[in-house]
Amino acid sequence: MSTAPTSDTLRLLVVDDNPAIHDDFRKILCPPPPKADLAEVEAVLFDQPVPAPKAARFQIDSAFQGQEGLAKVQQALAEGRPYAMAFVDVRMPPGWDGIETVGHIWRQYPELQVVICTAHADYSWDQIVQKLGESDNLVILKKPFDNVEVMQLAHALTKKWQLTRQASARVADLDEAVRLRTEELTRSNAQLTAEVERCAEVETALRQSEVRFHSAFQAASVAMAILSAETQRYFDVNDSFIALTGFERDEVIGNSPKGLNLLADPAVCDQVIAELQAGRPVRNHACRIRRKNGGLRDTLVSVELVSVGGEKCLLSVMSDVTDQRRLETQLRQSQKMEAIGQLAAGVAHDFNNLLTVIRGHASLQLARPDLDAQVTGSLEQIRSASERAGALTRQLLAFSRKQVVQRRPLLLDNVIDRMHSMLVRFIGETITLERDCAPGLPRVFADEASMEQVLMNLVVNARDAMPEGGALRLATRLAQLDAAAAQVNPEARAGRFICLSVADTGVGMDTSVLARLFEPFFTTKQTGKGTGLGLSTVYGIVKQHEGWIEVTSKPGAGSTFRIFLPVTDKKPDGTGDTAFLPSSVELFKGTETVLVVEDEAGVRAFVKSTLALHGYQVLEASDGPEALFVWQNARQPIDLLLTDMVMPNGLSGSQLADRLLKKSESLRVLFTSGYSSELAGEEACLQDGVNFLPKPYEPVKLLKTVRRVLDAELDDAPRG
Repeated sequence: MSTAPTSDTLRLLVVDDNPAIHDDFRKILCPPPPKADLAEVEAVLFDQPVPAPKAARFQIDSAFQGQEGLAKVQQALAEGRPYAMAFVDVRMPPGWDGIETVGHIWRQYPELQVVICTAHADYSWDQIVQKLGESDNLVILKKPFDNVEVMQLAHALTKKWQLTRQASARVADLDEAVRLRTEELTRSNAQLTAEVERCAEVETALRQSEVRFHSAFQAASVAMAILSAETQRYFDVNDSFIALTGFERDEVIGNSPKGLNLLADPAVCDQVIAELQAGRPVRNHACRIRRKNGGLRDTLVSVELVSVGGEKCLLSVMSDVTDQRRLETQLRQSQKMEAIGQLAAGVAHDFNNLLTVIRGHASLQLARPDLDAQVTGSLEQIRSASERAGALTRQLLAFSRKQVVQRRPLLLDNVIDRMHSMLVRFIGETITLERDCAPGLPRVFADEASMEQVLMNLVVNARDAMPEGGALRLATRLAQLDAAAAQVNPEARAGRFICLSVADTGVGMDTSVLARLFEPFFTTKQTGKGTGLGLSTVYGIVKQHEGWIEVTSKPGAGSTFRIFLPVTDKKPDGTGDTAFLPSSVELFKGTETVLVVEDEAGVRAFVKSTLALHGYQVLEASDGPEALFVWQNARQPIDLLLTDMVMPNGLSGSQLADRLLKKSESLRVLFTSGYSSELAGEEACLQDGVNFLPKPYEPVKLLKTVRRVLDAELDDAPRG
């Protein structure tokens, strides 16, 4: 594209790959003609010569690549209207750069006046001369350029071009041409002198910019360093780099990462250099560094090639992500434990259904008087094995936080006091038990039996970690956590907590053991020395009580378990446990009608036969919808609903109970499940032996609980 030419217009060529640069030259060199009176007023105000009535005018043609620029020069020569001068950018990817372009053009038209435009020190003057040869037709213009400077160069160089042409055309008048040329060169020299002065000003501004960069470099919150690209030695580092690495500045400057033993993996340095040499950017490259004290930190490194004082350097930026990685690891561990807990709960639930059938039928057969000793012994073994299996499922349910608990305001110090003498006997004479309980601590809302189980399991774990003896320390304190302190652990939160710590001087654990410490069935003990459910049970109980566990340990340095439980403002209600009814099975017989709702066929058959054998009228259903149908078609009133809590087909035990209680206010309800009091809803208060029968259970426990629910006063009877 070009401006419209006129007869007195000088032709200029702009070779630049940026269309905006072409527009800038047109705005500077081809402005709308000002009004004559305004131009004269401007000259008077600024003490300048009154402008001539007619100024030079320019026609500007555009080329966006070097090859295109050469073609336009050739076409202009062919038309007999050559260009007076050209503004040529140095960088024009792809194809020729500016210096190559000028070389090609001068081979065709050496009289062309050329202004090299550049913002970078791509070529020194010596390199330009070496490539193009000595020439007085060349001027370098630094970007960003000044409008006046561009205008002056355009007028000076086009005038020079005109004079040169006139000199060539008027050989006869050589003296006059030389005089005119000398005058023009004198003026050009003055302009170049002004340009040199301006370059000095630019250099001053550049030094000021370097000062500002250095200030920003030192004040940056991330670790930054400048290294030689050739030797990888440090030229400069900022304060954040010193803080991250722990080295003194004098130790770093002039040294290299390998010389400082800074990189945990020295090959990282070679990898980064190889990436840069291949022209690929280095962004957020994972790198573990070793501090002066030997500690390791995880960082993300970004490296950029820069030029400092004409020398190629590397600008390195390191971000410390150690704390972030630790939190991510803790979060993944928490999610893994949650998934394992869900799996364990499902297994325990189904296993409890099977154990209910096994234990129930074994107990029914043991009640027969005609069994011989061998059969009786086998059945006793079956029942004993099922009881041990039931204990394992209870531990799994504790880990998955699905067991039924009876929480009340509790002082942890009282639990430790009551268990102290037993714990002393349990750990033996080679281990010293120390206590450090802060006085006047508030209560926690917890199940006392669960807290005893937590304390016992942690003490067992500590005892086994000290086979040669040692010291065991139990401590309680009040912990007040703010939002910042809670960020250290993704399971933590702000608030007031009681911290129970159990510390030993035992063998300790490495990171691989710590990563799996609370997984069910994971153990470092010898075969037969433990089930691997002790610490997983502790984990589940603490999580069910809305707390969390923190563990610190190193091989040979002992272990410390810290349990955080939220403080409660609830007051003790003074209620105690209710005694069981007499254990004679004859007292548990009845004639009432019981609706048994159980999706496990084996359990349902066992319950039905046990109740029917003891006089009860039994109706059965496999799920909630079938139970509603049985209720609707029952020929006699139903006195008791015995229902599993978790059932298929969209109707849980608690939802079924709510519907039937609306139909009969006198209905009694007894829930049963292989796990999860919480699945009945937070509004349901389930108590073992009162309105909840946990699986697995034996016939006596079933009959005793059914009788207890039926014989309770109506106002106090469990209603679901």
